Amino acid sequence: MKVAISTWGGRVSPVFDVAKNLLVVDIKAGKEISRSELRIKEVNSQLRARQLASQGLDVIICGAISWPLEALLVSEGIRVISQICGDIEQVLQAFESGDFIDYNFSMPGSPGLRRRFRGKHKFRKSNSTD
Repeated sequence: MKVAISTWGGRVSPVFDVAKNLLVVDIKAGKEISRSELRIKEVNSQLRARQLASQGLDVIICGAISWPLEALLVSEGIRVISQICGDIEQVLQAFESGDFIDYNFSMPGSPGLRRRFRGKHKFRKSNSTD
């Protein structure tokens, strides 16, 4: 699985739409196999989504992301985990261990889990009436 995390100063970049750097990590059986840096060249959302899809990414972990760009990435088959903040190494370790749904990594003011996971991941609807 190829996982990309938008980076800025050793942390998850707060806004994916303008992020220029990604840490790309290849993970197999929950263990890191390799890592590399990817520079995002495209500014246009459609071209950006195509560039990222051409890298064979399975998952993107990021901070805030616009709905149009998120929809383009999902349409390219990329799972988007948004509204995440924190140190890149800690976020990556939590993702690899499966303990990723940890509110320590939620952006302040994040609307919650409904918004955080898009793409190949599905959630059941809650039976609550609120």
